[in-house]
Amino acid sequence: MKKIVTIFICAAFLCTGCGSSSKTSKSEIMGGGGGIGAGIEAPGPGSKSTKKTTKSKSTKKSKTKDTKKTQSTASKDTRDTRDTQKSTPTRRASGSTIGDIMEMKAADMARIDGVRVETVKDSRGNEAIKVTFDSGILFETGKYSLNEYARAALSDFVEEMRDLPETNITVYGHTDNTGSAAANERVSLQRAKSVADYLKREGIAGDRIVYEGKSFREPIADNSTAAGRKLNRRVEVFVFANDRMIRQAREGNL
Repeated sequence: MKKIVTIFICAAFLCTGCGSSSKTSKSEIMGGGGGIGAGIEAPGPGSKSTKKTTKSKSTKKSKTKDTKKTQSTASKDTRDTRDTQKSTPTRRASGSTIGDIMEMKAADMARIDGVRVETVKDSRGNEAIKVTFDSGILFETGKYSLNEYARAALSDFVEEMRDLPETNITVYGHTDNTGSAAANERVSLQRAKSVADYLKREGIAGDRIVYEGKSFREPIADNSTAAGRKLNRRVEVFVFANDRMIRQAREGNL
């Protein structure tokens, strides 16, 4: 009997020790160094990662949306500014001369991308506008079909011409001296015609426009260099006063 009681007491003592050890271990896991602090509820599996991903996704979406909105606004502002510039007519003060009008319109045309603009004298000694389009911009090598960039530039040119109905236009096509004279004659004429035809399609009356191919007879640079040949491949558009404008200028009615 005494032996049984002794075994029972030992067993009870061992059970008490195990409970204490288990409780201490659990306390260290929940509140020990580097673990989750006391009073803070541990999140469920994956919830922290999910929350972070959602926030990141939301931020990215918002940022993308804001960026697109900003870009759209900037694009609209650019278009509005460009439309305002294009729709602004050449200013004509009382007593303006042909030279005054051409100088002001040349300044407006200088805003067109990819062109060189200058004022020159026409065959009658009046001020005229010379607009030079680089054929490297207007056409692919050896071709005469207008590319998209060229059409955009020519459309801007037409917009600037809307308030100059008392003018005529001559289009000249030029090439470098690569290839035969016959081939360059043909290409220069076809390129000039392509520009003239596009101007007509955009609304300029056909009886105001003439065109001519100059081949490589009028170089503006050295054809022995690649840079020079590039400059020689060009289309020039001359804008000059017609008989009506000249008559109005003489009468002081411009």
